[in-house]
Amino acid sequence: MMSTTGELEHDASWRTDPGRIRVVWAVVRRLLPYLVEATVIPTAAYYVGLLTLGHTWGILLAAACTYLSVVRRLVLGQPVPGLLIVASVGITVRVLTYLASESSFVYFVQPIIKTSATAMLFAVSVLVGKPLVARFAADFCAFNSEVGERPAIMRLFRRLTVLWAGAQVAIAAVNMTLLLTVPVAVFVGTAAATAWIVMSAGVVITVADAVRTTRDDGLRTALASGGRLHAYVVGRDIVDAVA
Repeated sequence: MMSTTGELEHDASWRTDPGRIRVVWAVVRRLLPYLVEATVIPTAAYYVGLLTLGHTWGILLAAACTYLSVVRRLVLGQPVPGLLIVASVGITVRVLTYLASESSFVYFVQPIIKTSATAMLFAVSVLVGKPLVARFAADFCAFNSEVGERPAIMRLFRRLTVLWAGAQVAIAAVNMTLLLTVPVAVFVGTAAATAWIVMSAGVVITVADAVRTTRDDGLRTALASGGRLHAYVVGRDIVDAVA
């Protein structure tokens, strides 16, 4: 449904021009459940399997938890988030490679290689003028093509794509160092913690830059009751796409 900016000012279900903390919280609300399902639960399952039955069973139990998350959503008729799909494909490849090689190093180095490749993909997308952040932004903030094509917003997308390329490089470098220097049981937890710390810092920086840029460019933002963010040009209609 279409809502005008004037209607937003008088609609209690909307909060116009939310502060940085509210925006961060809105992003966290949407992202946290997916991260927990795709990373925290499999990591916890791995430790349970490791401590009770051994390393191989820990790997298999982590994979089983990821698959169960997908099956549960399919059975309940819920959409399967992209992050969970990527996690399922990734852990399938890792498990099959591990079973073929019987090497813990091979199993754990695969996500590091994938993270490095992701960093390279982000960097290349900036060089070719198609920053990847522009593709993902709509998952967290609804906006039309007019907003997305504004020069300030295009520069924002480039900056944030570089930021997230750097974040992926940092995660890969730290995790490779850990993999080569600490026991596997220590590596799994510290690698997950590293990723969460870097990602959290990236989210805060992303939100701060995005809020500052949109306001400096004369755009307005609105936060729906469901946690969905919108960016729009004052005086125009926006799409109420509350998720």
